[in-house]
Parts: sequence; structure tokens; C-alpha cells
Amino acid sequence: MTQLRIGMIGYKFMGKAHSNAYRSLPMFFPKALQPQMSVICGRNAEALANAANQLGWSESVTDWKELIARDDIDLIDINAPSNAHKEIALAAVKAGKHIFCEKPLALTLADSREMLQAAEDAGVAHMVGFNYRFSPAVRLAKKLVESGRLGKIYHFRAWFLQDWILDPEFPLVWRLQKEVAGSGSHGDLGAHLIDLAHFLVGDMKEVIGMSETFIKERPLAAEMTGLSAKGSKDGPRGEVTVDDATLFLARFATGAMGSFEATRFAAGHRSTNSFEINGSLGSVKFDFERMNELEVYLTSDEEDVQGFRRVLATDPVHEYAEAWWPPGHTIGFEHTFIHEMLELSTAIAEGRQPEPNFHDGVKCQAVLEAVERSVDERRWVSLAEM
Repeated sequence: MTQLRIGMIGYKFMGKAHSNAYRSLPMFFPKALQPQMSVICGRNAEALANAANQLGWSESVTDWKELIARDDIDLIDINAPSNAHKEIALAAVKAGKHIFCEKPLALTLADSREMLQAAEDAGVAHMVGFNYRFSPAVRLAKKLVESGRLGKIYHFRAWFLQDWILDPEFPLVWRLQKEVAGSGSHGDLGAHLIDLAHFLVGDMKEVIGMSETFIKERPLAAEMTGLSAKGSKDGPRGEVTVDDATLFLARFATGAMGSFEATRFAAGHRSTNSFEINGSLGSVKFDFERMNELEVYLTSDEEDVQGFRRVLATDPVHEYAEAWWPPGHTIGFEHTFIHEMLELSTAIAEGRQPEPNFHDGVKCQAVLEAVERSVDERRWVSLAEM
């Protein structure tokens, strides 16, 4: 196989991010298995045709079942709303297609486990879209943890703060409807924090949480694009059925302690995705708004120069950096998707499962649901219960 023929379902926010990644991969990683942007799929024929032209897809179809049935497609990229993930994925694996699926993997833990089992039984490659793993600075944090340079890990604390629905008259978009999204800030933002925790520190043992929906009703949306929408404040309104904010504590299997906060009601925070890790020999701090930087503190430094240092993760020694620009020349959000697709194509070429895959999606979903159970039952919930 010299090319990976892709059929993509969805064409808005994530569809654009994925398309850019597929288009950029050959330019910067020419040795990778090259993606062929074959067919894009969506429900609105006119909008879909415009997207296909803008994003660079060869064909467009409005029926995803037709797309999956084609013999000239190797991989199905699913970035449609969360409630569509399971049905599409199960059909795709039945047809023997490899799968890339955006997070969260499914609406429920049971559904995500069914998707994993089907993909494993079919022997296809499967990947879930946790793109923040693919920032060079995050990879550096992983290296420092795994090498033991931070010592025994005691704390992982993380927060993902946004404010895009702070206005109570912002319309009722699909991300605020449980039957479509599964959950609110918890599953949308918190899922990324959970995956980063799993990636950097390891599995969680038990959790306890709290959540709140601050705005109970909103105007119905007349138009939605990405994270923006239009609606009439004087028109009909609908119920918000997801959380606006969720916080939880966790104990890791290693003995480390964790704290997590995900909210869309943090005024002034457009997209603050951050974590800090504290170990017996040092600490690291990361903020995706300054995604090329990792703050590093090592207790082995001489006392008169101890303190957090800013490491700019753009040198060739840092993962992925040598494919981009000279040292000190930064990269952005879109590059995390390019690195993600590099892992996907490389894994398929090597005959292995990419990382993160559906196993990671299931593990994340288990934590999401354990926190929800904790909120409902007001107690610590063990992951062994899930």
C-alpha cells in the first residue's frame, strides 16, 4: 500500500482540521503513507459541494452508507456529531475499513466497548482523536515522566476553560443536547484532560465529582457552524440537557492524586487547556495557549538557580520539530492534527494499532461515566465498577 484512500464523514470544524492535516502530511512528512482525499460525506448537498471544493476532496456524497460500501476506500474518518459515531463505525468495520473517530468515542461506555470489540474482531486499525497528545511540548512532558527525571509522580492537575456559551442568549447548539453530544463540558473538554492524564501518568483507580448546568434554557438554533450559531432571543427555547461545568478528583493506580476542571463559563478563557505534574524530583507545567512551551523545574539544579525554566519545544531534539521550521519558529493547533494523522498512517503502514486507539477511547469513557455516577450518587466511584 502506497496510498491511504480516505472517506471522511463530516466537514465543519473537525472536518476542516482533518482535511488540512491530510493535505499537509505529504509536504512535511514525505516518507509517511500518503493520504488520498477521495470522498467527503455530509447531509447538505450544497454545503457539502462547497466544502469538497474548499478542502480539496475529489468527490462528495450525501449517503454515508454509500461511502462505506465503496471498494476504493481504505479508511473512514468520522467527525460527525457524537450520536452518529457508533452506527457509522460498526458499519465501517463490518466492511473491513480502518477507522479514525473523533472523541468522545461514543455516547455511552457500553457503546464504546461494542465499537472496540467490533474493530478488534474485524482486525482493522482504529484510532480516536485526542489531538493534544501530539503537541511536541506534551511529548516532552511524557519523556520527562517516563525517563524518571521527575521522580515519583505525586500530583496531576488539569483544567480546560472556555467561555463561548457565557451569554445566556447563545443558541441551543447540538453540543448542549445530551442525546446528540452525550455530555457537555465534561465529555467535550474533560475528555481531553482525562486522555492526557492517562497518557502522562497512567490509569485512574477512583473518582469523585460535581457538576452544574448554569443556564437551563436557550433559544433554539437556526444555524450552526463549528462553535458559532445564530438564533432568535424572542423565538422558541429549548432545555439544556448537559453540564456547563464539571470538576472531579481522582486517585491514580500509581498512588498519584489528580484534580480536573472543565467549564464553558470561565470568562476571559477562550480555550485554556493546561496541566501541571508534580514529582519527587521536579515538575512540569503546560498551557496550550502557549503550546510550544513547557515549564520545567528540576530539584537537581543548584539552589541559587532553582525555579521553573521555559523550554521552547521547537528544536530538532523535540518530537516532530525537525519536520517544521528552524528552532524558535513555532507551530500551532493545526499541527497537532498533522502529527495525529502521521501516527495513523504510519501505524497502518507498519501493521500495528495507532495510539491513541479505541482502547484509549473506552478507558476515557469509563472515567467520564464514573464521574457522572459519582455526581448522581454523591460518592467515590471505583473504575472497577464500570
